Amino acid sequence: MPLGLRGKKKPKSKETAPLVEGEVAGAGVGSLPGPPAPARKLVFHAQLAHGSATGRVENFSSIRELYAKIADVFDISPSEILYCTLNTPKINMEKLLGGQLGLEDFIFAHVKGTEKEVNVYKSEDSLGLTITDNGVGYAFIKRIRDGSIIDAIKTICVGDHIESINGENIVGWRHYEVAKKLKEFKKEELFTMKLIEPKKAFEIGPRSKAGKSSVDKIESGKETLRLRSKGPATVEEMPSEANTKAIEKIDDLLELYMGIRDIDLATTMFEAGKGKHNPDEFAVALDETLGDFAFPDEFVFDVWGAVGDAKQG
Repeated sequence: MPLGLRGKKKPKSKETAPLVEGEVAGAGVGSLPGPPAPARKLVFHAQLAHGSATGRVENFSSIRELYAKIADVFDISPSEILYCTLNTPKINMEKLLGGQLGLEDFIFAHVKGTEKEVNVYKSEDSLGLTITDNGVGYAFIKRIRDGSIIDAIKTICVGDHIESINGENIVGWRHYEVAKKLKEFKKEELFTMKLIEPKKAFEIGPRSKAGKSSVDKIESGKETLRLRSKGPATVEEMPSEANTKAIEKIDDLLELYMGIRDIDLATTMFEAGKGKHNPDEFAVALDETLGDFAFPDEFVFDVWGAVGDAKQG
């Protein structure tokens, strides 16, 4: 607020008038504040995971916009991008890009590669799959449990995009819808999945010198760019250690109860619970914002426990 509007005595001259925080030089009683500081320009570096030159992406507020920017830089269609990893070109499901992007993170885009069709015989109740999605319509395999039905089918890999099930195109489905579809198959039933694996590098060995040096220097900063499906992106502080552990616990519960992993969904659920005083309030909040998931009561209660643990530090 300008000094004159704070009700304090006017200095005798402009030369001796000190500036308070936020005041514009030359501002007097009744004057308008100066122009706002320019918005912080955020620029990120990116490569195609199978190998490419380094590109620069900026001016995006959502995952969809980010994919469009990356596609434009590398002259490909946004629909070719399956998902992105941060600070590694490997198919590392612990490094997936979600709703938060460290300000110094290096982005690797994994694009469509080989298509394959696989027949699956459901000899047990559980397939051993964990599903996630990229936020713009592509569901893919995030985890395969050792010794499971899917683990025995070596052509199915972590990172594969599930394009169709029994001939039904599921592009555009959320991960929980795909998980539900797979769970509905009965024991001893046979079904077919069409998969697309990410494109692999043509050679094994060090990446280009520019790409290698860029990645080696990366350290995640304390600030992140929070991407939202609605509204502008915002720069936020990294969550505390207690909050991070609670969010990870919620993500584990999502896998246990729903067969999906989604750190951004877990974060949303944690944020929904922070201002609530009991599990009933929390359940109502989840139903209002995430009712499509139809979370079971036991799951909601366990998530509330994780939120409560974080509140207690």
